[in-house]
Amino acid sequence: MAPPGAAEEEYVSGAQLIAEALKTQNIEYMFGIVGIPVTEIAIAAQAIGIKYIGMRNEQAACYAASAVGYLTGKPGICLVVSGPGLIHALGGMANANMNCWPLIVIGGSSDRNQEIMGAFQEFPQVEACRLYSKFSVRPSSLEAIPAVIEKAVRCSIYGRPGACYVDMPGDFVNLQVNKSSVKYVKCCLPPPVCTAEHSAVSEAASILAHSRQPLLIIGKGAAYSRAENSIRKLVDQCGLPFLPTPMGKGVVPDNHPNCVAAARSRALQHADVIILFGARLNWILHFGLPPRFRPDVKIIQVDICAEELGNNVRPAANLLGDINAVTEQLLEQLVLMEWKYPSYSEWWKGLREKMKSNEETSKALALQKSLPMNYYTVFHHVREVLPRDCVLVSEGANTMDIGRTMLPNYLPRHRLDAGTFGTMGVGLGFAIAAAVVAKDQTPEQRVICVEGDSAFGFSGMEVETICRYNLPVVIIVVNNNGIYSGLDADSWKEMLKSGEPTACAPPVCLLPNSHYEQIMSAFGGKGYFVKTPEELQNALKASLAEKQVPSLINVMINPQSDRKQQDFHWLTRSNM
Repeated sequence: MAPPGAAEEEYVSGAQLIAEALKTQNIEYMFGIVGIPVTEIAIAAQAIGIKYIGMRNEQAACYAASAVGYLTGKPGICLVVSGPGLIHALGGMANANMNCWPLIVIGGSSDRNQEIMGAFQEFPQVEACRLYSKFSVRPSSLEAIPAVIEKAVRCSIYGRPGACYVDMPGDFVNLQVNKSSVKYVKCCLPPPVCTAEHSAVSEAASILAHSRQPLLIIGKGAAYSRAENSIRKLVDQCGLPFLPTPMGKGVVPDNHPNCVAAARSRALQHADVIILFGARLNWILHFGLPPRFRPDVKIIQVDICAEELGNNVRPAANLLGDINAVTEQLLEQLVLMEWKYPSYSEWWKGLREKMKSNEETSKALALQKSLPMNYYTVFHHVREVLPRDCVLVSEGANTMDIGRTMLPNYLPRHRLDAGTFGTMGVGLGFAIAAAVVAKDQTPEQRVICVEGDSAFGFSGMEVETICRYNLPVVIIVVNNNGIYSGLDADSWKEMLKSGEPTACAPPVCLLPNSHYEQIMSAFGGKGYFVKTPEELQNALKASLAEKQVPSLINVMINPQSDRKQQDFHWLTRSNM
């Protein structure tokens, strides 16, 4: 009891401090799996207005939280228990760091007074997370929690975005402290917007103006920086061909006449000047090296991260800064020069001829009448029904790669896939994140998650999460009975006659004709098993018409279906 006339002292727990600090930093979403010692943190966060989405696996929870960071520009929170719970989340942290997406993982850990004694799920969590994050810390006291949370949020969004880890000892969660002793901090400021040096912009504009075969490459960094309006102006006013990376699709719509995605190999191999907008010269772009690129190609690199400039290829010009701001600088310089690339050039003529040839090849494959269907037939009929503003989530091998070419994006940040790290298992976590954000921002928007059957298996139980929260997700499983390829049911039975599956089943095979749609039905969603184009379109139309119930469409295709002949394989093997 306080003495007469004295103010009643107010106490607050560690769990409440974390929740209040996150709310102060304008954090909206938390994904996780509760248990000892973090359950109270989730309850406190929910009580203060942060949306908590309980997942079925920490890895999927971490993928979801990182996708929220990309979609909103503010980190999502992944809440996990100690030891194995945190270890399961490391995959999501690594993926966020590689993709440059803001993420904060909060992990419960062993009580401080039990360290080095063999405590329950004891693990060196802060040290382990340093390999997968920009910032990894345990608060020194309850009083320091708000300052630590502010720094974690700031580190996750400043510079090149990435993952941060905050460790929370079990005894901190329910321990209470006098509120007057807490070091409260305000919300961190938005990331500073940096522009490139004027001389570098002038040099880049001059190089571009003297090009004969220019190309813009638009990466997901451009999507993250909200550079769509300025890049669209640059494309339109200067008449430049552009090539989006997988998650750069939609920054400028895929159906824009200057999009040369259908002639990707030709564009990369013959361009003499390339501007990279938030894209890295890594495996996705064949490292910028011959024979995929010209030996004398001039690279103009636009990136927020100085350390990225000059990786693999020495740039002709470095434009360090915010992609949106730098694009506006470059556009202003080109307008002053009154420069526009001619639409009648031999470069445009060659690109358009190659685009037409490749599109005709894909169309011929798509219109094949034989059953089982191939990938191109599936995507052709899906494309005819998809809403223009849907968010596309995709993962798998051929499913994702062919889907990149067949399923268009018209809006920025409307495609999520395996990304820079090539991570399988991200699909349902990403779909859940996109659907949760869509529910708040654009309630009529649908999320279409296109998965290979192998990819679906990584996180298939998240279907229950989708149904529990009644999220507007349609899952399409493109089922070829395997990884890359599989066996049909008859071949599988013949194979089994020769011995035990462990000895004779090809490592790439999965059980033929698995009814994944029944997983969705088991939790109250709608499931469809389809074999023909008509059944596929009917199922997709019915799924999109049903606003309240999630759906899963299990599409059987030819187990030996493959992509069309490639000029260059997507995955480059370097002898560097």
